[in-house]
Amino acid sequence: MKPTFKNATDWEKAEILMQPAFIRVMDNLRKQLEKSNLVASYEEVQNPFPGYQLILTQKEDSLTISIWEICFQVCFIDYKFSSINSSQDSIMVEIDENLFNENKEINWQNLETKTQQIIQNIIDNFPEI
Repeated sequence: MKPTFKNATDWEKAEILMQPAFIRVMDNLRKQLEKSNLVASYEEVQNPFPGYQLILTQKEDSLTISIWEICFQVCFIDYKFSSINSSQDSIMVEIDENLFNENKEINWQNLETKTQQIIQNIIDNFPEI
């Protein structure tokens, strides 16, 4: 699902957050999946944006999640995976201001903590998200 922003400032903040969020998501996926009994694979996709999907499997169960949507959950407040909002093409999002410090720089500890929580939630709630 394509995020839409209420103003240019939120768009700029999202641009600042997305690359660090992507790096933290990938690193935390690796770390937390090493401790789980889930098997992870990745598939390149072009729609709705170029990127990768994470495919988690365990026995007969499988779950596919866009890596970008995991990043959106990190960067935005209350972002829900597109399967939950599948009737919409885009959704208005709100930047999680807790990911910035008082100097308008990334708060790395808050970014790491939120990323860990989201990844752990995905693993704990497999196969239902």
